[in-house]
Amino acid sequence: MTRSSQTIESLPNPERFMQQFVNQSPWPWEPVRRRIAERLVEVVRPEVWVIDDVSFPKCGRASVGVARQYCGALGKRANCQVAVSVHAATDLASCPLEWELFLPEEWAHDLPRRTAAGVPEEVGHVTKARLALGLLERLAGWLGSVPVLVADAGYGRSVAFRLALEERGWSYLMAVEPKEIARPANALPYWPPYQGLGPPTLPRYREPARPLHQLIDPDARFETVTWRQGSKGPMTSRFAVLQVRPSGKEATRTAQEQAGGRGRWDGVLPLRTLLVEQPADADEPTGFWMSNLPASTPIADLVRFAKMRWRIEHDYRELKHGLGLDHFEGRTWRGWHHHVTLVTAAQAFLTLRRYDPKARTTA
Repeated sequence: MTRSSQTIESLPNPERFMQQFVNQSPWPWEPVRRRIAERLVEVVRPEVWVIDDVSFPKCGRASVGVARQYCGALGKRANCQVAVSVHAATDLASCPLEWELFLPEEWAHDLPRRTAAGVPEEVGHVTKARLALGLLERLAGWLGSVPVLVADAGYGRSVAFRLALEERGWSYLMAVEPKEIARPANALPYWPPYQGLGPPTLPRYREPARPLHQLIDPDARFETVTWRQGSKGPMTSRFAVLQVRPSGKEATRTAQEQAGGRGRWDGVLPLRTLLVEQPADADEPTGFWMSNLPASTPIADLVRFAKMRWRIEHDYRELKHGLGLDHFEGRTWRGWHHHVTLVTAAQAFLTLRRYDPKARTTA
């Protein structure tokens, strides 16, 4: 939207006005995004919200939030900006609801750069998972109800993030890494006999926690599930559902806290539902998803929710290639948020038109 080699004053009037509107005008973007989100949820009626992040390669160091970090657009570490987003999604449509720019740690105390980019004083460096949690809390305040939350392993690997969702009463289905450790559902602790010295020993498990891929029984029953029609035919694979007890340090500590402390904890770790994918031509599982949804949830629904994340790739492709999401060359916090708000409005308009292509337009 900008021409970095020209000042605003040197641009023709229409472009100058657009530059001023995006980069300098003080209009608040939050009410605009709230209205977009309300309208989209009303029409699309999403089954899930998908949490994800997107990167924008950049040169130099003056653009707000730019730093050398992992850049998904390039598949390597590079100079870029990164934004966290939450999208409403169904099998048929999706659209971003809310955004936040990730501020790398090197920006936290760099006052000259923060001042030049107009970063608000209250904005500091927090993890992407914490940014996502803030976005979800904001959307929950705007929209009331929260559907099933879906994310890739970048968020699912954070036990603290999953626990934070549970504390708020939200359901999730998150991709997790095979190396995450857990115990089988039938694993129960025992109390070692008290020896009369010191405090009583805490409950223990006889078997150690194991990586998820080692918990899959060789005789596990995998079902063939089709979750959507692709361009080359039905999208089909084999899946199994089992229950496990996540057993990492964070999970154990939280279980103790919820029980009222170490002295009151009975050692029983909570059950969680694990969805496992193993295609017919694979020798071992290729995908794992952890969920706090009940194990009685139909496997077809679990698979659809897990695979619905593919819609976000469609969003980013349309937002970048068709609507100019990554074309913004401004440098300020305000300008960036104005830009993504306008791009979101454009994508929302297209989404609503696809839902009702024969709708009459007003003059």
